[in-house]
Amino acid sequence: MSANDAPGVLLDVDGTLLDTNYLHALAWWQAFRDAGVAGVTMADTHRAVGIASQGLVDRLAAEADDRTKAKVVKRHTKRYAKLQDEVVAFSGADHLVRRCHDAGLRVVLATSGPRSDLDWMLPAIGVGVGVLAGTTTSDDVAEGKPAPDLMTTAMRQHDLDPARTVAIGDTVWDVQAARAAGVRIISLTCGGISGRDLEAAGADEVFDGPSDLVDRWDDSLLARLV
Repeated sequence: MSANDAPGVLLDVDGTLLDTNYLHALAWWQAFRDAGVAGVTMADTHRAVGIASQGLVDRLAAEADDRTKAKVVKRHTKRYAKLQDEVVAFSGADHLVRRCHDAGLRVVLATSGPRSDLDWMLPAIGVGVGVLAGTTTSDDVAEGKPAPDLMTTAMRQHDLDPARTVAIGDTVWDVQAARAAGVRIISLTCGGISGRDLEAAGADEVFDGPSDLVDRWDDSLLARLV
């Protein structure tokens, strides 16, 4: 079986494997305040988590000038760095990655973070590179989610057929990106977005989190994929 014949899974990291969404929401909220942008609530930042940084700032501070927007992005990076020690994996995150690998799926971590984040993300998840077919990060693409670039690039880099690939994510932006990339998507509610909202966005299946997906593996797209 060639790599292209093997089924694959594109795994988001933030909010899917690692419990980071509310930390990002806090860091973004602080960053907007630091930059003097009024009127942005933590609910706003949480709903926007998952959008590429520049897109998130453009969405929530549309009237701000470019210098202010750049300051928001910079302050978020600094604010979030102070919170990284608080990051933990969701229950079953490591088991999900290994279950996918052991089932014969080519596992690709597709994260909207920079490649340098993998240095702490992989240990936090509790898996090594040996169970991965590869990784794709924001460093590899020109446009982040909800654009499909991260997913289409991941499939191209790792020789995956969209028809035999499933994405796993936690936000409506993941769903939009998957739809645009032509792949099916399993959504998880552990990132704080409701199942109703994820289904309305077009998710093929919804589970509570990594452990729930592992426990109900036989009922999922992943089981049918292999």
